Amino acid sequence: MTATGSPKSPSARIKLEVSAEPALRQIPAEELAALQPTIEAINALKIERNAIVLAHNYMTPDIYHTVADITGDSLALAQEAARTDADVIVLAGVHFMAETAKITCPDKTVLIPDPEAGCSLAESITAADIRLLRQRYPGVPVVCYVNTTAEVKAEVDICCTSSNALQVVESLPGDRVIFLPDQYLGAWVATQTTKQVIRWQGACEVHERFTGAELRDYRAQFEGISIIAHPECPPDVLAEADYVGSTSGMINWVKGNRPNRVVMVTECSMSDNVAVEVPDVEFIRPCNLCPHMKRITLDKIRRSLETMTTEVLVPADVAARARRSVDRMLEISAAPSVTAVGAPVAR
Repeated sequence: MTATGSPKSPSARIKLEVSAEPALRQIPAEELAALQPTIEAINALKIERNAIVLAHNYMTPDIYHTVADITGDSLALAQEAARTDADVIVLAGVHFMAETAKITCPDKTVLIPDPEAGCSLAESITAADIRLLRQRYPGVPVVCYVNTTAEVKAEVDICCTSSNALQVVESLPGDRVIFLPDQYLGAWVATQTTKQVIRWQGACEVHERFTGAELRDYRAQFEGISIIAHPECPPDVLAEADYVGSTSGMINWVKGNRPNRVVMVTECSMSDNVAVEVPDVEFIRPCNLCPHMKRITLDKIRRSLETMTTEVLVPADVAARARRSVDRMLEISAAPSVTAVGAPVAR
């Protein structure tokens, strides 16, 4: 699946030619030639192991366009992990994504090419913190962003992604909700709902580095530029944006609006990957890279399939409780709704 939901090229494709796929033109010919033995080895191993590679939108183009079978945001990857008939899932992303895949399909072997690929948000809160919040706010529903550990997901009522955070919050009873761990996504949701949103103070180390002043500089430098931002960014950034939405929302906005120039205020590699699908749009790239996502490389994916490591395991009791939270999120996402975290910003 690409970010829009269509299948990518079959994993059985072994030989790659730059001229055969426009997407591969994002990779210099010399680099692609050097990578070709690794790419061929990975695609052959996928057939041998009955494996698929799920790749997040923040993966580098050499992974995204050559070995990924399914690409998308966290919600799309969770949905597709639950649907796949592959025996082995290689998660080209960060550790919480691999845990989520294991939670949704416990009978599959889930591998992460680098177990040190973490997340500042996931590391900002623990299961013990959730239990203390429940004591402080008895009876208030608890929503956790999918960027959390399995242990945290096991303690909450429901999960969400940036694609469906508002939809999830609106689905819950009462006039208050606890939202964690991303303070900025929580703040954005609070502007879209009448519920009181009690927020944890976590943040994404990539998105919180953007500033409103930086975006004003872009507007001054590039006349008529469109600015679209991820809701993990601070409020002063979102106030400067023409559109705020999840990674999939941002991609769909660019495809639907076809601006002459756009800056996507999110992790740098996503612009590289989306540019392939909209060659008529000029992307101005503010390059904030996620150091955790960049731990995943083609060589590590190959070794992961060769050695069947590192396998992601979740204790059965934790997985069962976390599965309820994830399943509730997926059920709500499948239901028709007019609400979503993604909206034009009044300027």
